[in-house]
Amino acid sequence: MIPTFNERDNTPKLVETLIGLYPEIHVLVVDDHSPDGTSDVVRGLQGRYANLMLLERMQKPGFAASYRDGFRRVLAESWCEAVITMDADFSHNPREIRYLLEKLEGHDAVVGSRYTEGGSVQNWNLRRRILSRSANFYLHQVLGLPVSDTTSGFMCMRREALERVPVQRTASEGYSFLVELKYLLTQAGNRIAEHPITFDERREGQSKMSAGKMWEAFWMPWRIRFGTSPGGNSRDQGRTD
Repeated sequence: MIPTFNERDNTPKLVETLIGLYPEIHVLVVDDHSPDGTSDVVRGLQGRYANLMLLERMQKPGFAASYRDGFRRVLAESWCEAVITMDADFSHNPREIRYLLEKLEGHDAVVGSRYTEGGSVQNWNLRRRILSRSANFYLHQVLGLPVSDTTSGFMCMRREALERVPVQRTASEGYSFLVELKYLLTQAGNRIAEHPITFDERREGQSKMSAGKMWEAFWMPWRIRFGTSPGGNSRDQGRTD
């Protein structure tokens, strides 16, 4: 499952790579009505790839809403055994998926992690590295999550694991949805593991860590922990810091 917003150039390459590596999987592109015509490109590819699906969202744009709608779509399919989420711009290496699936055999969810032993980040400056590390350490401490990379969007989850959590009732928006999802998976008793990845930033290191995001990172985990996480209207589609 790949949330997209203005990924017209990257999406065809990623779809071709994914299906080339894993011809038996289904690929769902959840596009937030991208102005650049990402949905049109995906529709054009569906003639070549029978296992390529498209969900074009026309209302209520937002990163978390895309995830919720995407989960609802794939969990309605009887063939769905597990769900993999990833970014559209090759920051997450498709070749790592096979290792996530291997580790899933003994767990309910696997997180592609930059901050577990063996993980790394490429093309980030020192300030961004410190901000991301600090935010993840803080979130880990407040929520008691069994993972070090709490904001990773590269995940593999068993169908049953997702069905144990109230995904459709989550209220977080932006990257905080990814944190809340991991928290709910943990609270539901799911076994979560990490797999080290190299996160390769393909957008010239542009960070979305504004002052507003830093403030959100401070209060958001407490709201999640005490079940008072409010809705929002974030437009940080498809990128995870």
